[in-house]
Amino acid sequence: MTSTHVTSADAPVPAVGPAPVLLGCMGLGGSWDTGPYAPADIDAAEAAVEAALESGITAFDHADIYRHGKSEAVFGEVLARAPGLRERITLQSKCGIRLPEGDRPGLYDLRGPTIVRRVEESLTRLRTDVLDVLLLHRPDPLADPAEVAAALESLHRQGLVRRFGVSNMNAHQIARLQAHLELPLVVDQLEMSLLRRDWLEDGVLVNTPASASLGFPAGTVEHCLDHGISLQAWGPLAQGRYTGRPETPQEHATAALVAELAKAKGTTPETVLLWWLQRHPARISPVIGTTNPDRIRACRGAAVEQPDLTHEEWYELWITARGAALP
Repeated sequence: MTSTHVTSADAPVPAVGPAPVLLGCMGLGGSWDTGPYAPADIDAAEAAVEAALESGITAFDHADIYRHGKSEAVFGEVLARAPGLRERITLQSKCGIRLPEGDRPGLYDLRGPTIVRRVEESLTRLRTDVLDVLLLHRPDPLADPAEVAAALESLHRQGLVRRFGVSNMNAHQIARLQAHLELPLVVDQLEMSLLRRDWLEDGVLVNTPASASLGFPAGTVEHCLDHGISLQAWGPLAQGRYTGRPETPQEHATAALVAELAKAKGTTPETVLLWWLQRHPARISPVIGTTNPDRIRACRGAAVEQPDLTHEEWYELWITARGAALP
């Protein structure tokens, strides 16, 4: 099979409004063990979902491994409690990681039958007939891209998954898979934040000695921009480093600037951090990982308002966070 190229008739309509914010659901479902979840875990999931909806967030990011499947299962319980909710939201999940089991270490598995089975299990836990988006969680060095593509196309033909993407993959890996896949890959999810800036630094440290220290694969952001692939950022709030838990003098200085900008603009520090990602030409979609309803609500400005950062303010945040002038 050959790759499907976007024609002018199929080209995406220019986006209106801010890049969507997703609620990452890894924190739902109780503890990281194989035991059952408790009724209180369903209540906590329901409170997080309600806070997200109140904040204009209607997309939810899962993975089959989160809390050994309990994150998806409690979310399914929430959907069962709220008839009609499924039609109002976007459900995204991931597969491709197998957690340690007994003496076997954790590993990656993108064999075709495994992909199909794990999707079917996710649908059962989520109590839904279809995933809006499926991401391949991590690259599997043993994967046959033709076999992966065949599994994805089978899931699509059966009406089990509407769209596909990847997570933690570089431009070359995306292009190699796309060459075997008729359906377009529409998402790449990467760790991106004001703290984790290698995706950005890669583009400006070319031809400098510092470029050798970057591990981010060159050209990935540009590849996604050129091929209409949405970038999603996991860890966009930087684990609270700029909103209450700074650990270094540099982080304290950045947190102070974030707070100052938030006060001046009548919003929250969390919103400022997400605006910084959304302001990039790639219109990066943050995947917030908190399940605290108050902190979810603190992200509302990013979900419903255009990023309110000037060119100079965006750069000031970046330079303060990196702790050094640009080359």
